[in-house]
Amino acid sequence: MRPVILLTLVLALAGCAAPDARLAQVRDLADDAPKLAAFADLSARYRDTYQREQPYLSPQADERERAIDAKRREAYPDFIALHDAVTAYLHALGALAGKGQFDFQGETKALADGIKAWPGTGLEDRHVNAYARLTRLLVKYAGIREQDKAVQAMLREGYQPMQDSLDAMDTLLRFFNKNHDNEQRIVLGMLEVEIPYSAAPKDRLLAALAKSHQQEKISEYRLLGLRHTLAARHVEDLRARHAALYRELDPAPGAAPVTASLQGTRP
Repeated sequence: MRPVILLTLVLALAGCAAPDARLAQVRDLADDAPKLAAFADLSARYRDTYQREQPYLSPQADERERAIDAKRREAYPDFIALHDAVTAYLHALGALAGKGQFDFQGETKALADGIKAWPGTGLEDRHVNAYARLTRLLVKYAGIREQDKAVQAMLREGYQPMQDSLDAMDTLLRFFNKNHDNEQRIVLGMLEVEIPYSAAPKDRLLAALAKSHQQEKISEYRLLGLRHTLAARHVEDLRARHAALYRELDPAPGAAPVTASLQGTRP
């Protein structure tokens, strides 16, 4: 009987360890939510593109960019709402996994307004639907105190909307990077054309200042390019770890084991 009792104890301990390990992984995932702040910062930089470009624009280009500026500012709140929904989901998971209680009042209350698709940016209807599903999920799990079962349920229900929301953030970051490249061409292109005209002896000081400014802008755009790349890596890392947690869920009653793939979630 002793081997049987020993085996029973080992299996019982193994059953207790698995939820604890899962909850620790969920807390680790939630702790990395602040890394998504780069998305919010780059969204704000995208919004303010015209302010930076304006001194370098021709009259014709200025008229065109001013019209685009209005659309950027109109879309910006939806980009931030998407970021807020994703981080709220991570915070909710972290609270459930840490014996806490997720308070929907405050952080996620403003998410109820919804967002819309923005043609040309990559933010599509499926991303809008994912946002709506994610916010409904947050309302559903607000105030729940259960741990492992609640975490598993939230991961199971939130898998697809969270993956689609992270895909939306990744898509927008690529769009912001293209906008960044276009701004760089406008600004540096203007400087490259105009600086040679300041080569006359009487304009030496102006030429020196212009060249110094040109080098500063080159450095600025190089660093911003790296920042876009790093922000995209953070999103992809969270996406992969979230999918890994989903794959390790206990099978739902009467269902086949969970499977998840990172392929096929992007446009």
